[in-house]
Amino acid sequence: MKKRLKHVLSEFIPHNKAMQVSNSYDIIGDIAVIRLPPDCKDDQQEIAQAIMSIHKNVKTVMAQTSAVQGEYRTRRLVHVAGEERSVTQYMESGCVFSVDVTGCYFSPRLSYERMRVAKQIKNGKVVVNMFAGVGCFSLIIARHSDVSKLYSIDINPIAFKFMEKNVRINRVYGKVIPLLGDAKEIIETRLCHSADRVLMPLPEKALEYLPSAVSALKENGGWIHYYDFEHAGKGECPVEKNKLKVAEKLRDVGVPFGLSYGRVVRPTGPNWHQIALDILVSR
Repeated sequence: MKKRLKHVLSEFIPHNKAMQVSNSYDIIGDIAVIRLPPDCKDDQQEIAQAIMSIHKNVKTVMAQTSAVQGEYRTRRLVHVAGEERSVTQYMESGCVFSVDVTGCYFSPRLSYERMRVAKQIKNGKVVVNMFAGVGCFSLIIARHSDVSKLYSIDINPIAFKFMEKNVRINRVYGKVIPLLGDAKEIIETRLCHSADRVLMPLPEKALEYLPSAVSALKENGGWIHYYDFEHAGKGECPVEKNKLKVAEKLRDVGVPFGLSYGRVVRPTGPNWHQIALDILVSR
């Protein structure tokens, strides 16, 4: 599909410009989010039309004009073509998610991870999702496991509103408990020693909030599903490098632990990788 986009673009814009267009773009429901190189901004209409010709379900194309930033991890998006709206419905693993792509951080690129984690949840267990967004991890776990309670936390009020809506849409009320606020504060005041598993799908804050994740685990310990960004130069293994960093942090916390699983989820830039680790904490 990536090769096909460049091939289609070559019919609308000069070949050298078509080759500059990023291979990476997201399809969220019926909205496409693209990144445009500076030389191609005058050709954004043609690029948008090419994407809509490939993906017949896409009704709106938006261009990302800033990095993901700020406390709420949002990105600046501008309308390029199609319907002028930012709310859509995205389907994954039998769940439906309503999302505002301008007001919430949302990535369809963790679908494998969401199901991988869901398959590990045993019956009757309690889970804390520290950075839930609109509820993707939380709802997929609730639909594909017999979790007892899943406390789903996010600090962004817009994401929280959509999370509450998605709980209703997918009929998992009672299982998924949406909580608005900072995960560190909520764990300290309400959820200490409550969870069998903790999810940390926010790489930018994962290392900082790792001690809070440990605090959320029950007295006898449990699992932490940890996501981080790691730089690795030539000859370096990003997973092993990340494991060393996490191990040092956990030794500072003073708990016994094991790093049972690690993988590169996806590349995020030159020599940068998103890493997933499964951490077993014992007491």
